[in-house]
Amino acid sequence: MARVVRFLAVLVVGLGLLAWGGFRIISHTTQAWFEKDLTLRAQLAVNGARWALAARWASEDAAAIRDILAEITRDERIMAAAACTADARSLAATSEYPGQFSCRELGRRVRPNAAAPPDQWRTVGFDAEITGGNVHISVVPLAGDEGVLGFVVLVHDRAFIDRREAKVQELILIAFLILAASASLITVVAARLFWKGWTREIRSFLRGGPQRREFQPILRDVRELIERISAERALEGEGGAWTPRRLVQTLTEHLHGEKVIVLANREPYIHERGPDGALRVVHPASGLVTAIEPIMRACGGVWVAHGGGSADHDTVDREGRIRVPPGEESYALRRVWLSAAEEQGYYYGFSNEGLWPLCHIADTRPLFRREDWAHYQAVNQKFADAVCRETESDDPIVLVQDYHFALAPGMIRQRLPRATIISFWHIPWPNSERFGICPWREELLQGMLGSSIIGFHTQFHCNNFLDAIDRYLEARIDREQIAVTHQRHSTRVRAYPISIEWPNRWLADLPSAEECRREVFRELNLPPQTLLGVGVDRLDYTKGVEERLGAVEQLLERHPEFHGRFTFVQLAAPSRTLIERYRQLNDNVERLAARINQRFASGSYRPLVLLRAHHEPPTVFRYYRAADVCYVSSLHDGMNLVAKEFVAAREDLRGVLVLSHFAGASRELTEALIVNPYDMEESSAALAAALRMPVEEQQERLRAMRSLVAAFNVYRWAGRMLLDAARLRSKDRLFGRLSDASGRDLAGTR
Repeated sequence: MARVVRFLAVLVVGLGLLAWGGFRIISHTTQAWFEKDLTLRAQLAVNGARWALAARWASEDAAAIRDILAEITRDERIMAAAACTADARSLAATSEYPGQFSCRELGRRVRPNAAAPPDQWRTVGFDAEITGGNVHISVVPLAGDEGVLGFVVLVHDRAFIDRREAKVQELILIAFLILAASASLITVVAARLFWKGWTREIRSFLRGGPQRREFQPILRDVRELIERISAERALEGEGGAWTPRRLVQTLTEHLHGEKVIVLANREPYIHERGPDGALRVVHPASGLVTAIEPIMRACGGVWVAHGGGSADHDTVDREGRIRVPPGEESYALRRVWLSAAEEQGYYYGFSNEGLWPLCHIADTRPLFRREDWAHYQAVNQKFADAVCRETESDDPIVLVQDYHFALAPGMIRQRLPRATIISFWHIPWPNSERFGICPWREELLQGMLGSSIIGFHTQFHCNNFLDAIDRYLEARIDREQIAVTHQRHSTRVRAYPISIEWPNRWLADLPSAEECRREVFRELNLPPQTLLGVGVDRLDYTKGVEERLGAVEQLLERHPEFHGRFTFVQLAAPSRTLIERYRQLNDNVERLAARINQRFASGSYRPLVLLRAHHEPPTVFRYYRAADVCYVSSLHDGMNLVAKEFVAAREDLRGVLVLSHFAGASRELTEALIVNPYDMEESSAALAAALRMPVEEQQERLRAMRSLVAAFNVYRWAGRMLLDAARLRSKDRLFGRLSDASGRDLAGTR
């Protein structure tokens, strides 16, 4: 009952506001009609007496003119009248005529100027107030045979207009009350009847009973909503934060503890021989490894990757396997070997001279060679075969990582039609027109559609992928469910923003931020009062390293107060140096750093420190903790985990993140200073603002970003994908698409 009363109250208030607006409109309209009617009546009255007035006008017979005016005022609505000459002198007026309306004043209204020709004289009307009430004044020119003789003034009583307007408003109010009562009654009755039918159908749906056809679309939406709520509850859980333990529990509960197989080009641990022959383990500078490795340490399984280290062969068994991490050995690393020609064609050629620039909006033209494509196909098949050999069942869970293996999902699907394959594309997906540059675009799309789920960092990249499917393949796209059906197989497309582990294991053994700062300053020989900026990247043209150094140069140009006080350290790991564009980038960055140092260095002060070498994670995190500002200047990036690593490192809530809005991380870390890295003035201004930012504001921004990274960590990212995979497998089994009693394979119809 209370709901009905609230509904009726809202309805009545809404109709009341509507009626009030209607009153205003109707009142304005009726007044305009009445005034137009008065003007027309005044013109008719003067025209009716025009000949009688004209005959006496020339002799200025005031008595006779007054008698004619008195005849005009016999109309009950005309209170008084007056006659004025063309030069605005008064000829005659009735006894009731208000003296406040002089001929001279009214003459200025009826004619534009004293010498105006007859065709420029006009009838005017206006409202006025006199002692007896409100009146309407009509001033009508009087025309004779030889031109305008003068004008007649009529004073109308407005009382009848007010009476009519009040009557109209009264009728509208009555109509509104009847309408409000009728609408309320009809709405309540209809709602009661509909709600009864709705609840009956919902109960029937929940009990598994029959459903009326017109209710099926609504009930389907309700079913999907229940599934989403259940998935979110499973994702959020009762324990709050996602941890390695919770991820393992999720895998055990929803996927029965099945082994996860990761396929990635980059291996998480590289074994190298130093110049002295000593064996050492290297952690590659890779956002993919940063994200995936904690998941494998938590869940176990097998990581299939290219073995490229100089000592990789020496450390594996006959099957190419080794347990990692060293000393923990929580999962297996399966290394696949490539010849020099295969590595050149598949990795350097098609992947990094073709797909990488194709997917990034950067000033590098994609290069596609047929021999590179042949190697890409062969290597994808080699890795797909390795994955299949690592499986222990015919429906494994396989995580295929990145653009190196666009064909592998389809190849694995052919061998293992019941497999649950989750592909994640770590880099941006271009728009369909740009993707069309690739000569083998259809083959790439068909290979990816072998996946059960395809993940991207952002919904924007998902939309671009669907547009490419729509343009280049014969497939059915369900944009409501965000799914693609191709050759009787359905693939879901989802946005899964990747993240980092929380808490971060590399921080466990690091000293405090103050101690890290002292160590870094000692290594770089910096004075204690120095303001330190840091950038951490592979030397890649998509990372905006040149633009970053240019922003530092502009900072020193535009803000001389930072001369001698600000030093920017760029940790730059050499990357893909066999490709000419990367060698050019290395040379350009070195020349730019040398030029800036030459311009602004003085004594022992150097504004730029370029450390071109691979740095292990503990070193990188020490620099994060020591910095006053971290600048991530990606020109185009899927996510860029450097931004999240810096936030995770700052347990002291100090430091400022300056972040390119072309990095996917900018959609989540909105408390950073977001900049366009191409705009040097904006970027340098952001660096200046970061260096001047009060401690309280730094703490407020970092506290918000750390809360987000903690809640949306890499375990939650993996949990979302695995829970979606579990739902998909459950649905497939429910509909009998994984297998049936007769042994007939129906997985291809998913």
